[in-house]
Amino acid sequence: MHTYYWGDWHRDETLGKERAYRISPAATALKKGMIFTEHHDAPVALPNSIMILYSTINRISRSGDVIGPDERISPYDALRSITIWAAYQYFEENSKGSIKQGKLADFVILDKNPLKIDPKKIIDIKVLQTIKEGKTVFKFTN
Repeated sequence: MHTYYWGDWHRDETLGKERAYRISPAATALKKGMIFTEHHDAPVALPNSIMILYSTINRISRSGDVIGPDERISPYDALRSITIWAAYQYFEENSKGSIKQGKLADFVILDKNPLKIDPKKIIDIKVLQTIKEGKTVFKFTN
């Protein structure tokens, strides 16, 4: 979420525009055949996987600037960065990261499909339910 929370600061105060626009270079990593993960720096920024997706896909800062438009990636690749690739990074790809028979049943139910909505509206997605190892650990209530 660096592009959202600290992109303006890096652009204006610490790195300058050219280098700031290259922070968290997800698209470059993909072009080079690399996999990567995204994170939230808790407790510096509160854990929020929807915000991670939004930031990785759109790279919009708090001021509304797109911090490195060439480094934006698809919603599909952003989802892989917090699921399949994250499990791989922790050597847990045989038990986590995707929904498959024999793996832990860890997943969320969302109110909208992040692959099918306007990427700028991903930030508005609500988690309706969280399932951990086959058991509901969170359920949204009005």
